[in-house]
Amino acid sequence: MAIMFYEKDCDLGALKGKTIAVIGYGSQGHAHALNAKESGLKVIVGLYEGSKSWKRAEEAGLTVKTAAEAAAAADFIMILINDEKQGKLYHESIKPALKSGKTLAFAHGFNIHFGQIIPPPDINVVMIAPKGPGHTVREQYQAGAGVPCLIAVHQDATGDAKRLGLAYAAAIGGARAGVLETTFKEETETDLFGEQAVLCGGVSALMKAGYEVLTEAGYQPESAYFEVMHEMKLIIDLVNRGGLSFMRFSISDTAEYGDYVSGPKVITEDTKNTMRQILKEIQNGTFAREWILENQVNRPNFNRMRAIEAQHPIEKVGKELRSMMSWLHAPSAQ
Repeated sequence: MAIMFYEKDCDLGALKGKTIAVIGYGSQGHAHALNAKESGLKVIVGLYEGSKSWKRAEEAGLTVKTAAEAAAAADFIMILINDEKQGKLYHESIKPALKSGKTLAFAHGFNIHFGQIIPPPDINVVMIAPKGPGHTVREQYQAGAGVPCLIAVHQDATGDAKRLGLAYAAAIGGARAGVLETTFKEETETDLFGEQAVLCGGVSALMKAGYEVLTEAGYQPESAYFEVMHEMKLIIDLVNRGGLSFMRFSISDTAEYGDYVSGPKVITEDTKNTMRQILKEIQNGTFAREWILENQVNRPNFNRMRAIEAQHPIEKVGKELRSMMSWLHAPSAQ
């Protein structure tokens, strides 16, 4: 049975009087720093010299230091920069500041699980991972709600690592929605699988394939875009609100029948076998090794694929259509 924690289970006082360093001020970084500050904690932001985010963080009322200075001053260090940059930052700026009893925190287990960061044994190592984009973490907190989080403890040097992690989850609003206990291994492997096989890789490939089939059959590109991409959000919003059953309740009976008879024709046992292979390559470290090596040689394959994907016809048609949807460009949609 899954173990869930809520605000009543979290003692925000565990972090009172301590200094929290949020390393990075991007999507997650800005949300964590501002939410924790507004929850009454002492927060500093750690950035590299010359960062474009430095002024933005200061204008938001936050104290900003270099990553090394922030880590040295902090009791609780949350690393929120890209996975592929964490190892270098850790060795250059964080590791020298890790005095016994400090807490090192992550929002994704990649670098710990795959051995890119190996902290000393006398510090706490925890993970607090919101299950949503940083801007959603911020918006939900401001609305009095929260985004569910995962929590895991990799090292408990002080005996209260989980208490500190739960306090941090409460500070950023996660305990309002629920905090699920997991492990670094489980979070890393399921997160990578979800991104690759379903949420990003699977869904984007499915939308592109649907667009290509319709346009190859002679249908207007605009009609194809609306049917296989634009409406995706509407369907996902229904699923997010009440699961597959609520989505099926909300659509027409014709659409529901089509769901039942055609879905299994698209996602076949062969598809599931491919998913199993993707999971295996995540579990045995093949994907991590490839991604780490890709970054060491300046990302030639990544950059090539990014450029190719940006030129797909569905992107061009979608950009034109979205430019005419004024509500997408309102401040609330940013």
